Amino acid sequence: MSNSFLDLMASRDVLLADGATGTNLFAMGLQSGDAPELWNTDEPGKIKALYQGSVDAGSDLFLTNSFGGTAARLKLHNAQGRVRELNRVAAELGREVADTAGRKIAVAGSVGPTGEIMEPVGSMSHALAVEMFHEQADALKEGGADVLWLETISAPEEFRAAAEAFKLADMPWCGTMSFDTAGRTMMGVTSADMVKLVEEFENAPLAFGANCGTGSSDILRTVLGFAAQGTERPIISKGNAGIPKYVDGHIHYDGTPDLMGEYAVLARDAGAKIIGGCCGTMPEHLRKMREALDSRPRGERPTLEHIVELLGPFSSANDGTEDGAETGQERRARRGRRRG
Repeated sequence: MSNSFLDLMASRDVLLADGATGTNLFAMGLQSGDAPELWNTDEPGKIKALYQGSVDAGSDLFLTNSFGGTAARLKLHNAQGRVRELNRVAAELGREVADTAGRKIAVAGSVGPTGEIMEPVGSMSHALAVEMFHEQADALKEGGADVLWLETISAPEEFRAAAEAFKLADMPWCGTMSFDTAGRTMMGVTSADMVKLVEEFENAPLAFGANCGTGSSDILRTVLGFAAQGTERPIISKGNAGIPKYVDGHIHYDGTPDLMGEYAVLARDAGAKIIGGCCGTMPEHLRKMREALDSRPRGERPTLEHIVELLGPFSSANDGTEDGAETGQERRARRGRRRG
């Protein structure tokens, strides 16, 4: 059976993913605190417009509007009983857009974190997390997603639970973590740690990498960290459109379309095969990214100095992998002391 994502991975040197979900939906009228997933049934035309915007800008794949689609997240909106419906419809709407695009487009079923902290630090058990991820994965599969796309994960325990659930669903998958704390995830995972983690699984992800974080410079340093481990698994880079700033009562990302075009080329040259945007990335950014990837030849792997020159400074002095860098356990203990 043909699978658009597998076909694209095999036939293309680099794939352009989509941009932001939340930023684009807020521009369409979504209010802060609302569940975007409810729009799959309440505003299907807007969700299709979200997907179409990426396709029209040149993306090879887009993520479904299902980031908060686990029962744990939907419970915040009294919609925990609608997991199957909301995720299935998210993928079905994506399938409609992809199948009428006139070229091969992959639909990636977005799966975000549960929002709960896993045992032993928190109360979410492995078994319950697997159950929740499995329920969501089955619904995205039913709706026609080509691949599952785990994103913005911080804890290795949650990554493992999702991988187990995706195996139960018998679906190919990709996975990204968010390196937003001095080059580490919130729970202390480094780029080197993640390279080791993804090889643990019998059903290893088709591609892995980073998304969101603190800006385009930082995520490229993380991509270089992946590549430095000698991994042969395709790398994903899905960075924010610059740094968020509060302007006139709204969050504004300062990354211009031209800057994101530079970012896309640098991400490719740093070793990424799948390149997209996260928070703040609009269709106009994607168009510049597509244009840059198509028109500019592959170059040498960028140095950190070259990244800073083109995209701006890093948010921290190092990427968290140096000797003596603070561990996740030490960071959590320090935060605990602050809360006290």
